[in-house]
Amino acid sequence: MASIDRLPTAQDFAHVSDWVFDLDNTLYPHHVNLFGQIDRNMTAFVATLLGMEPGDAKALQKQYYRDHGTTLQGLMLHHGIDPNDFLEKAHAIDYGIVPADPALGEAIKALPGRKFIFTNGSVMHAEKTARALGILDHFDDIFDIVAAGYLPKPAGDTYHKFMGLHSVDTRHAAMFEDLPRNLVVPKELGMTTVLLVPRNFEYEFAEAWEKTSQEEDDQIDFVTENLTAFLTQIIASE
Repeated sequence: MASIDRLPTAQDFAHVSDWVFDLDNTLYPHHVNLFGQIDRNMTAFVATLLGMEPGDAKALQKQYYRDHGTTLQGLMLHHGIDPNDFLEKAHAIDYGIVPADPALGEAIKALPGRKFIFTNGSVMHAEKTARALGILDHFDDIFDIVAAGYLPKPAGDTYHKFMGLHSVDTRHAAMFEDLPRNLVVPKELGMTTVLLVPRNFEYEFAEAWEKTSQEEDDQIDFVTENLTAFLTQIIASE
């Protein structure tokens, strides 16, 4: 894995004209824990759907996440649920806890080229989160799980669908993510990859299957705990 101490320069990203950002725990810090609310809603959905106790529902939810990339994909495959109903209920959360980040907005605005949000969540969730951060207007488009045909990252077909839709030349693109496995395909496609990590850099928050393998480490060009500072450094070094 790239060192967290390696600061980016404008030259490192001079070739980039398309900037692609994951949403949750990437455009806002992990400690905001917005996804914690979503996680509880997903557990409640599974418990209600299948008449399970919360503990059993959470275990099944995590199994589907591990096996299929998202809880939604597992529920669709095994139980034929309505994905729109699931997404609406999963994202019925309080976005008021997301702090505005004007400095991040200015940094994203200053990046040369197009900017995209590429998320396994919904457009509605991405819009509400980005609006709370104060950065929504700086993005050219949002590619969500619906646009992906409900096939989540890290599936290769989903990246190809996104790249094809927006005519992205991967040799001139950068991908920002908080999950190492979601950077493997982008790196293979020729993108510059940046991993967002919590401040302690230990992945203590992650489930075992979310932690990096050696193969995933090799696909990471840069590591940062502060997206705003990272982007600002690129701009400031021009």
